[in-house]
Amino acid sequence: MDLKGAKMRELFADLMKKAREGGAAYADARLVTLRRRSIEAREGRLTKKADTTSRGVGVRALYKGSWGFACTSDTTPDSLRGCVAAALDAAKASMAHLSGATEVHAVPAAEDEWQTPISKDAFAVPMERAAALLLDANARALRVRGIKYATSGMHFAREEKLYASTDGSFIAQTICRSWPYMTVTAVDPAAGDFETRSLESPPAQRGYEHAEAAFAPEAIERIAAEANEKFRAPFVKPGKHDLVILPSNLWLTIHESIGHSTEYDRILGLEANMAGTSFVKASDVGKLKFGPPLLNFIADRTETFALATAAYDDDGVRCGSFDLIREGVLSDLQYSRAEASRLGKKSSPGLSYADSWASMPFQRMPNISLEPVRKGPSFQEIVGDTKEGLLVSGSGSWSIDQQRYNFQFGAGLVREIKNGKVGAVVRGAAYQANTLDFWGACDAAGGCEERKIFGSLYDGKGEPMQFNAVSHGCPPARFRKINVLAVGAK
Repeated sequence: MDLKGAKMRELFADLMKKAREGGAAYADARLVTLRRRSIEAREGRLTKKADTTSRGVGVRALYKGSWGFACTSDTTPDSLRGCVAAALDAAKASMAHLSGATEVHAVPAAEDEWQTPISKDAFAVPMERAAALLLDANARALRVRGIKYATSGMHFAREEKLYASTDGSFIAQTICRSWPYMTVTAVDPAAGDFETRSLESPPAQRGYEHAEAAFAPEAIERIAAEANEKFRAPFVKPGKHDLVILPSNLWLTIHESIGHSTEYDRILGLEANMAGTSFVKASDVGKLKFGPPLLNFIADRTETFALATAAYDDDGVRCGSFDLIREGVLSDLQYSRAEASRLGKKSSPGLSYADSWASMPFQRMPNISLEPVRKGPSFQEIVGDTKEGLLVSGSGSWSIDQQRYNFQFGAGLVREIKNGKVGAVVRGAAYQANTLDFWGACDAAGGCEERKIFGSLYDGKGEPMQFNAVSHGCPPARFRKINVLAVGAK
């Protein structure tokens, strides 16, 4: 079936007409084709080869302030008309349990096409070629003395989406994502000790070219050497330390403490059943101080290559960017079209997303980034200005409470900083704080040339759980006197 042809336009227009005739104040339909490919290797053998495609239509209808949703994998016209009727029936049935009517603000009708800019289509590359790249990467790591295990993989996703609404919109988008990854393990058989180190190769809206670049020989040799350093290193001395945190670690702290705490649906308690609420209140906008004036966080769905980037969200709203925290003070919240009126807003910033045709859209996190400081210090200058501290990079274990306040984050690699110079590796370091104290302790952040972007394909939220892909950019930043634990020390 042609996604963008005249027959499809005619069919979707008819579906929206049926929804209006059934009494819907608003309705939309999404035809989604989602293809995923995963390849994984351990040591010298392939452990996973999968290539799957899922296709169907999801329909939402808003009837007298109540939402209804229905979906089907049968994309014949009669089935889709039945899906519209089922969504209306669900909305009417839900009215008995409605705690408050939903309103949606008007959105200008849009007819548009958009797609991720890629150089190489991952799905056009033979799986054998990709598998050979992984096996070669593993072999390179295993040639390093002390490395006993190596796991590598690639994951690709292509999301083709056609959206139509009673607003008159007809929007086609194709989003491509790529994630190359690798972990090596160094082992000391005599001591029964081991440590791991992973490539710092974040997922991105790119094609196969991203995977090719990730498995560079020098990157593999570096993580193999660092894994060996880790298991020979002493444990960190617990206590208060100044931390210089690189983007490869800080992105996740941004995600959990800034990203999730400022979601309006979480603040309202609509997420409490799954993953908690938030310490932030709607009345905190313009008042709550997260930290010093150098802290500026922007919420953005337009940055090239970032995971949450799109031209339009699943409410048909044009995506953009806005200040979330400006000069250390909370300046706005994340909200979707359905929540805008509750905040007294006449429009939304385009933050609605569903992870498949079988899922109902709701507010999801955009790309949230800590802006570099204009004419800010370089990484070398930040380190040089640090008498004693720790340099933190890579992701490790983490936890955060149900209000996105108290947390603990580990790391992939931690080195000492002494007298302004980066030194030896230490083991077991995990930093512990609460959101406001942690960001309040930030006294330095790098300039534009220091900024890097990381992220995740698997930001879980909702019940049943849906997964959102999201990126977070930042420069290196320093945090004074943060409590550090020695995890695993005897």
